[in-house]
Amino acid sequence: MDAITQQLADYSISVTYAGLPASAVHAATGRLIDALGCGLGGFKSEPAAITRRLARSRSARPSARVLGTHLRTTVEAAAFANTVAIRYLDANDQYQGAKGSGHPSDVIGAVLAAADLTRSGVQDLIAAMVVGYEVFGALAEQVPIRDRGWDQGVFVAPATAAATGRLLGLTRDQIGEAIAIAATAYVATRQTRAGDLSMWKGAATAAAAQGGLWAALLTKEGMTGPTAAYSGHDGLWQQVTGEFQLGPMGVSPLAIERSNYKLFPAEFHAQAPLSVAVEMRQQVGINLIAAINIRTYNMLYGEIGSGDAKWDPQTRETADHSLPYMFAVALQDGEIAPASFSAERIADPTLRPLMSKIHISEEPAFTAEYPQTLVSEIELLTTTGQRLMRRTDYPKGHVRNPMNDDDLSAKFRSLSRSHLGQDGVARALAALWDVERLGTTGAIIELLDNGLS
Repeated sequence: MDAITQQLADYSISVTYAGLPASAVHAATGRLIDALGCGLGGFKSEPAAITRRLARSRSARPSARVLGTHLRTTVEAAAFANTVAIRYLDANDQYQGAKGSGHPSDVIGAVLAAADLTRSGVQDLIAAMVVGYEVFGALAEQVPIRDRGWDQGVFVAPATAAATGRLLGLTRDQIGEAIAIAATAYVATRQTRAGDLSMWKGAATAAAAQGGLWAALLTKEGMTGPTAAYSGHDGLWQQVTGEFQLGPMGVSPLAIERSNYKLFPAEFHAQAPLSVAVEMRQQVGINLIAAINIRTYNMLYGEIGSGDAKWDPQTRETADHSLPYMFAVALQDGEIAPASFSAERIADPTLRPLMSKIHISEEPAFTAEYPQTLVSEIELLTTTGQRLMRRTDYPKGHVRNPMNDDDLSAKFRSLSRSHLGQDGVARALAALWDVERLGTTGAIIELLDNGLS
């Protein structure tokens, strides 16, 4: 295996639960609760329902269960269904590396499935999560995939292969083989997140996570992978990422401690502007707004603030990647919630006139500060001559403006209440914040099962 694959495999096999700092264990517990809440919040979505219909047609021994149900299926079908549900609301955490970014919690759906398959303990689950986040973070710190037109599955697939490989009992060399297969086979283009978005926007990294797990399963049966996945001829360096070297891995604070939570179920870079919109709603009547000018950094502008589709979203997936749409909804409703993206709300004719008053532009000085600081300046002008100005640097949930355990519990309640009911939510939170006492991953899945199959 090449040096990149070897470094990832060496780290992945070296992690032990006993060797993790308490801060990393707590961070993993919080990320697990957050991902589970997102999964239950996205459970009733059509993409999640599609994956469960397919899962019902597949059986295996041994099997794994689908999150929120007692449905048993193949481990790869469970991994895909779990991850689609977790991703649907776009509310799960985000990692901002020096060069790349994405959602490391996209590995959790596959890790849950693999841990259920192997009847792994909670401590093994947490160690595997830490591995997945660390591999994801190590790559995101070095690889600018967005600028090259590739999707974050480039990070998710090898991270999942490493994390699930541990749970499957792979050796160091086998984990390296699985990483090499996943890194080579599951390279996705960023067309997934460009223009008018489809259901696949929330399923693309689920496919990468499923692929990483499948690579680990194949390796366990003896499959070998490419000998130089990254640095070899026609490898990722040459075709996808450009040459890079990984930094040290396992240095505190770990990647799982450095990922950012989301306060709102919306694209990460919208989080801070949406907080401003909610605040401005308390100060200015909607009918008095003459113009809103948002000056921001290139990543926000390119991801959610430019392109014709952003001013007239037709799908849920485009709407949660449209800052004009979300900003207008926040001004009208005083919040952004899952209901903000219903088909009826997206089609609401009262939103388009307000959206037309919003102008978004890139400010080169703010781009120069990114990703160290996420600066936006928002100017609201009224028909009476009033001018409100707000500057944002870090949204609530960012590691420099963190959400606490109470914030995470409140988010879990809001997302999972419709699935578990009020009493079920209370039982789940009490157990999950002391998750090690549950003993096994299976007990976590049973805790969230509301009787559906």
